[in-house]
Amino acid sequence: MGSMAQKSVLMLCGEFMEAYETIVPLYFLQAFGVSVHCVSPGRKTGDKCVMAAHDLLGLEAFIPEQYDAIIIPGGRFTELLSTDEKCVSMVARFAELGKIILTSCHSQLLLAAAGILGRGMKCTAFESMKPLIELSGGSWWQQPGVQTLFDITDCVMDGKFISTLGWPTLGNTLRVLLESIGSKITCCKETQPSLLFLIGDCVEDYSINVPFKAFQALGCKVDAVSPNKKKGDKCATIVHDLEEGRQLPTEKSSHNFYVTVAWEDVSVDDYDCIVVPGGRSPELLVMNDKAVGLIKKFVEKGKFVAAIGMGNWLLAATGALKKKRCAIGYGTKVAVKVAGGQILESEQCVTDDKLVTAATTSDLPAFVHALSTALGLSVVF
Repeated sequence: MGSMAQKSVLMLCGEFMEAYETIVPLYFLQAFGVSVHCVSPGRKTGDKCVMAAHDLLGLEAFIPEQYDAIIIPGGRFTELLSTDEKCVSMVARFAELGKIILTSCHSQLLLAAAGILGRGMKCTAFESMKPLIELSGGSWWQQPGVQTLFDITDCVMDGKFISTLGWPTLGNTLRVLLESIGSKITCCKETQPSLLFLIGDCVEDYSINVPFKAFQALGCKVDAVSPNKKKGDKCATIVHDLEEGRQLPTEKSSHNFYVTVAWEDVSVDDYDCIVVPGGRSPELLVMNDKAVGLIKKFVEKGKFVAAIGMGNWLLAATGALKKKRCAIGYGTKVAVKVAGGQILESEQCVTDDKLVTAATTSDLPAFVHALSTALGLSVVF
């Protein structure tokens, strides 16, 4: 995969931060060895924020000089943090040190509070932020030619400052971030890999969004397809939240995910890999002959096949797991066993020839790393 990074990024968090804009960069950077620390005012190590399930550092614990960049996700929490002197001073200090600062959606509010937007700095954000950015001395930038959600892809970088409208641009934004902290993305094959994600309603939010945006960031062609849905149709997603005293996590509604290609327009020959994310959707897809048949075609043609968590449930029905080593979560242990797979319970992610499996959503950094390696992609610092 190339040399692992000796890079570190600080992520400024708070209650009601935008989960997607937090988890995607967190897992993506971790996949390539970048150390990511989460920090929030008034919180100590081990505390949690609503919409985030990751350990935090106390705000006093950080030293800006030790980090290469700071990421401030979008969300309502930025309204509170913009009035917190320690947070505003921290952002100003990163600017003084010439460190990369990435803001998204509404978090450009912190730039305004820190007095960074003056001198006509180019900046973009959610459109309601335009008056504030201009009143603060910034120069509003908006991607031209946007007609649909799929057209929203670009961020803007001015000096050491990266700003973006929000989650639709994360693929390109993460690529710009990687390059800005000194990475080089390479592929040992003649053409960039192409991946197809097979999804349905109640797909697990992060297990589709993290790898989908990650492989976009790596320069791959990435599509998502669902039986009986056309391009632009929505698939509902879910997230899991383990509440105290419960044996199993609760399922909650999350972002909608938009199908990028119609079922009838999919050709197996156009893709190098098919990925089945977790959630409840594999249980729906396993009852759909078209979905099962599509996986079988990828296997027959010697393509890469990958699954996350409950995605193994669908692979089990296709014969793709027979005599293969697999990473499993408790929900797929029986399915993998009866499908003839070899269970590796202690492994987060397992690659066996052209099969890549991850046990749970928490194993997404390992999954992105393993699948990108299998497809011939490298990120070198």
